[in-house]
Amino acid sequence: MRPFIIFFGFLLLASCAPLDSTLPTEPPRPSDTPPPTSTIVWFPPSATPTLNAIPTYTATPEMSPGIGSLIFKDDFTDDSIWDTVSSSQASAIVKGKRLTLAVEPGVSIASLRREATLSNFYAEITARIGLCRADDTYGIVIRSTGNSFYRFALTCNGFASVDRVKDSVRLSLLEPLVSGDVPLGPPGEVQIGIWAMGSEMRLFLNGRFQFSVVEKTFPSGAFGVFAQSKGDTPVTITFSDLSVYDVEYVPPTRTPSP
Repeated sequence: MRPFIIFFGFLLLASCAPLDSTLPTEPPRPSDTPPPTSTIVWFPPSATPTLNAIPTYTATPEMSPGIGSLIFKDDFTDDSIWDTVSSSQASAIVKGKRLTLAVEPGVSIASLRREATLSNFYAEITARIGLCRADDTYGIVIRSTGNSFYRFALTCNGFASVDRVKDSVRLSLLEPLVSGDVPLGPPGEVQIGIWAMGSEMRLFLNGRFQFSVVEKTFPSGAFGVFAQSKGDTPVTITFSDLSVYDVEYVPPTRTPSP
């Protein structure tokens, strides 16, 4: 990915979840004077990686083992459990059983569901593209605590990737990969699934396994979604139909070689 400048234009609302108290209390506005308090840099720059393609997989139970009972289902009728904001630069609005993220060119926004802290889980959410093109990105944030989290990103030109952000320092865990399950702009729709167990996290798109990463820095945290405009056009993404299930799985012990 190319380096870029972030305008963090949204409000993170405080709640009872165990998140850091350094989050901003109101949306930052453009100013010649630096803000008096620190803000989370959701999209710190990183070097542009070499692009590869995701192999084609068939959906099998072995790729998402141990999925158990439903933890919660969210039909997006209660806006009090999500970070919401409305400004001239960015908005996160719950309405009509959808969470809609909209940003102006060069702006990014994220919204977290702070009611539950998740550790081992399988989550599915549907994303619909309203406005999006080229390198514009959207996706989900998991195990978020303060300014540390994992981010699974899809681009509007067909790539998928995952980053770890720790104290606003970004590390690419997997270089952007081409996937036929990522919609190429509007009016695309994709079901995003995340299987997380211990240090392993697996991405599914439309029920098909995409890739797995292993990273043990963050064991638990909040679930959220994001959208980012990287060009000179706005981005609008809506999210709906969130379901989160418990995962109980013990990897099989390998038999020692003689």
